Amino acid sequence: MGHDGGVTTTAEFTIEPFVDGAPGPHVQAAIAVAEEAGLEVEVGPFGTSVTGETPAVVSTVDAVLRAAVEHGATRVSLQLTVDPTSG
Repeated sequence: MGHDGGVTTTAEFTIEPFVDGAPGPHVQAAIAVAEEAGLEVEVGPFGTSVTGETPAVVSTVDAVLRAAVEHGATRVSLQLTVDPTSG
């Protein structure tokens, strides 16, 4: 449907509650799932982004959300950005 495996997608997550000083266990669990899927992970002060080919990102989002909630997340905001020029 328009996007092949060569197109890059970034999923940006803000996972609450926030923990001072370091990512909380709910954030660490989400990061671990994304890394296991082979996605590039970038942790920032206000959120985490994962980047990879569109099929890999889309198929991993569910597991990332589940891991965050199962480890104590009370709110997760998600934004997907597809870069059609990357393919």
